[in-house]
Amino acid sequence: MTDLAAPESVSPSSTDEREAAVAHFAAKLRYETDASDVAAALAAGERLVLVDTRNHASWHQGHAAGAVHIPRAEVAARAPREIPLDVPVVVYCWSPGCNGADKAALEFAKLGYQVRLMIGGFEYWAREGYDVEDDNGPVIRSVDELVGPLAAAADCGC
Repeated sequence: MTDLAAPESVSPSSTDEREAAVAHFAAKLRYETDASDVAAALAAGERLVLVDTRNHASWHQGHAAGAVHIPRAEVAARAPREIPLDVPVVVYCWSPGCNGADKAALEFAKLGYQVRLMIGGFEYWAREGYDVEDDNGPVIRSVDELVGPLAAAADCGC
């Protein structure tokens, strides 16, 4: 089993450890977001583009309502033509078990975009009950009680 205790050379309350932890989590929050924060930002009218980076078959199976579809392999060619460089981008792929969105985020970053990864991907967007659509229109789904609050207008308190 892995030892989860802090290294003996660094006290948990040391200034160095505190600064390292602050830098680590600040960087994560700068480059990652979650479905709840994305949904709130979109509802508030924040300027951003939510990009589904999965393949065409996956997109047609269902996607976040309002998302733009640019498969990962097409980001370098299509993004400069379709998304202004000054618009923040949030990318997602299937799930926490998939790193396709990380690869797409890297391509957006290479192009100069301000880009964030939506952790949890489409799986958690759908499981948390945010709007999903497919080729036939809206897909009605219940919130998965393991990942989202069941009460209407409730939030998880994050």
